[in-house]
Amino acid sequence: MEIVKIPRMKKQEYDRVIKENHVCRIAFHGSEYPYIAPFMYVFDGRYINFLSTKYGKKIGLFKSEPSVAVEIERYAPDLSAYTFVTLQGRLEEVADQKTKRTIKESFATMIKERALSANIMAALGHDPKDPPDALVREDRTMVWRLTNVREIVALKNP
Repeated sequence: MEIVKIPRMKKQEYDRVIKENHVCRIAFHGSEYPYIAPFMYVFDGRYINFLSTKYGKKIGLFKSEPSVAVEIERYAPDLSAYTFVTLQGRLEEVADQKTKRTIKESFATMIKERALSANIMAALGHDPKDPPDALVREDRTMVWRLTNVREIVALKNP
């Protein structure tokens, strides 16, 4: 019996999967087990950028070991078609105020353009009644980006 391998995606294909989605999972190094958490992200064509609340388990894990694995997927409800991309790299906190503002503006724009629920604001440290532009005006989140990507696995079917 021959094992059927899932085909790999080309860079153009997996860049499209990353660009078209906005939710991923990040696996952090835990003390005994990995810690996986969902994150919203924006992709600027070069970096995958994330917003993080300034509290929670992920902050300590990020500070102790910023090497992570990021997973982005897309699939049909019946799993007749699926794609996934995993990237191994390092999270880096964005310190430059202009860059942070630009990234936060990208998040606010994405939330509005994709008509995401106002409830997403709570995941970013805001009241769901706050408009997305509050992400830019207020300093309630950390901005991270994935850098030093060492490995990308991108598979598709069909």
